[in-house]
Amino acid sequence: MSDKEKTGKDKKKKAAADSGAEIQEPTLDTAAEGAPAEKSASDSADAPVAKAATVGDSSEDSSGDSAGDGASGAAPAAPTSAPQIGIQSQYVKDLSFENPGAPGSLVATAKAPDIQVNVEVQARPLQNDSYEVALHITASGKNGQTTLFMLDLTYGAVCRVVGVPQESLQPVLLVECPRMLFPFARRVLSDATRDGGFPPLMLNPIDFMALYRQQQQSLAANSDA
Repeated sequence: MSDKEKTGKDKKKKAAADSGAEIQEPTLDTAAEGAPAEKSASDSADAPVAKAATVGDSSEDSSGDSAGDGASGAAPAAPTSAPQIGIQSQYVKDLSFENPGAPGSLVATAKAPDIQVNVEVQARPLQNDSYEVALHITASGKNGQTTLFMLDLTYGAVCRVVGVPQESLQPVLLVECPRMLFPFARRVLSDATRDGGFPPLMLNPIDFMALYRQQQQSLAANSDA
């Protein structure tokens, strides 16, 4: 083989080697370029998380500041003095029960007895915003012309009234206080008639407002006369 042929073969081998190196270089470059791409993707994924945390912090701060401003700006409610009505003590002031026809009046009859009940309310001032309120209740039972029983009860109480205007004081003493006393007075009447040998006398609820208006009308009629 001549030197020219050897030289030509060497050139061909060198060219083949050079061409092989050029084929492998894009593969390495692609891998190198892929690494920065993955890093940028991870960076972009981290960025929204950091941004969300920042937004959350700012909302908490703003809500906290607004709540604090609202609390500091609220004006305290002014205290109001509401009317107060209370019973300090209650008692039987007077009680009498008469059974004039016993024991004949205790014999059961087919006809129900005629029961008559009368109620009056009285009030008078004491001291230190206290007043005595009294329920005067009279009841009688008759069978024709025969009196079966007669009952007279005065049930009183010391009531303390505070914060009520003067123009409303009388209705409170003659309407509201008797309403509170009536259940206790009714129990005394029931026990008295039962202990006297008769069935317990249970009074129906009383409309003290209507009774108060009736008393006012009677006073006005007497004053005009």
